[in-house]
Amino acid sequence: MATIFEWSGKTNRGIIEKGEITANSKDEVITQLRKKNITATFIKQKEKKSLFNMSFGGGVDDKDIVIFTRQFATMIDAGLPLVQALEILSTQVENKFLAKTIETIKTDVESGSTYADALKKHPKAFTELYANMVAAGESGGILDTILNRLAAYIEKAMKLKKKVKGAMVYPIVVSAIAVLCIAVIMIFVVPTFSKMFAQMGGTLPLPTLLVIKMSNFLAGMGGLLTFLTLVGIFVGIKQFRKTEKGKIITDKIVLRLPIFGILLRKVAVAKFTRTLGTLISSGVPILDGLEITAKTAGNKVIEYAVMDVKTAVSEGKTLAEPLQKSQVFPPMVTHMIAVGESTGSLDSMMNKIADFYDDEVDNAVNNLTAMMEPMLMVFLGGSVGFIVIAMYLPIFKLITLIK
Repeated sequence: MATIFEWSGKTNRGIIEKGEITANSKDEVITQLRKKNITATFIKQKEKKSLFNMSFGGGVDDKDIVIFTRQFATMIDAGLPLVQALEILSTQVENKFLAKTIETIKTDVESGSTYADALKKHPKAFTELYANMVAAGESGGILDTILNRLAAYIEKAMKLKKKVKGAMVYPIVVSAIAVLCIAVIMIFVVPTFSKMFAQMGGTLPLPTLLVIKMSNFLAGMGGLLTFLTLVGIFVGIKQFRKTEKGKIITDKIVLRLPIFGILLRKVAVAKFTRTLGTLISSGVPILDGLEITAKTAGNKVIEYAVMDVKTAVSEGKTLAEPLQKSQVFPPMVTHMIAVGESTGSLDSMMNKIADFYDDEVDNAVNNLTAMMEPMLMVFLGGSVGFIVIAMYLPIFKLITLIK
């Protein structure tokens, strides 16, 4: 019986790809991937999800991870043994899923596993970046320092995510309210005027006819068809993005958008430099750091660009040269990275670039909000104003005729 398998693997160029394949066995998946010149690194049968299968408290927020990491760093710095610190934290963490995970990690560490290896078994709670930085901290004997650095990194990543969400949510919410207001007027208010004008008879002005026809369209089957079309487009884009090709195409389009594209590019630069800078300063090898950074990019265009950089670096090139050729990162960023490499202070230079682009994202979000507010007000005011004037034109005409 054919089953859906989730897979990830490397191409001949060293680029990491992942996706889903329908096959009868894992061997068949490996054979199919070999035909595409992909070496499988991970294959797992996809879990079947039921619509009625709900889980509560099964996730871990970044805030929970930050609190746990800070407390754990304090305990390690105070000289508490690793197992004892994990035992204490497993009893006082509020998130039940995280508490259970910490308990399992404690058991693994007691069995002789390293803390980093135990973390890698729980990717839903601790990312690959987190586990690799902990591994570097354990090998260097600076686990408490690394944990504090990790907490600071996650906090800054949370702030960046919050800014982007704020930039996206505000115009969407205001636009939705505006469209809803116009829809209510067109479906419920305009038909009342339409009946009144029909009883009056005579020829109606063009704006009034236009509004009435639009109202009849939305109040009838046209409104339902429009709604279903929009839902269909949304679902279609979502399904398209589940494919590798779909992600690449949509991510390219997003980065080329006039306003949001510039904002997202700045976010990508801030995230890339912050992540790689934190990993390098923590002692993670640069090739491993680039691979982790690529995976956490959140955009396929950026991911492929970083993987190409990794390939170039593994061949003996500098970091700045392939970054410049990718044309994804601004010239200022590549020049500053080149300076950081030549002076031996790449990690601090990366963090400086990240701080600069955090401020750039702040400014971009503020400018976007300032620009969208009047545009949305003009759209809402103009639309409602046009409908009101269109409805009152026949009444003004009638008053003139009576006079």
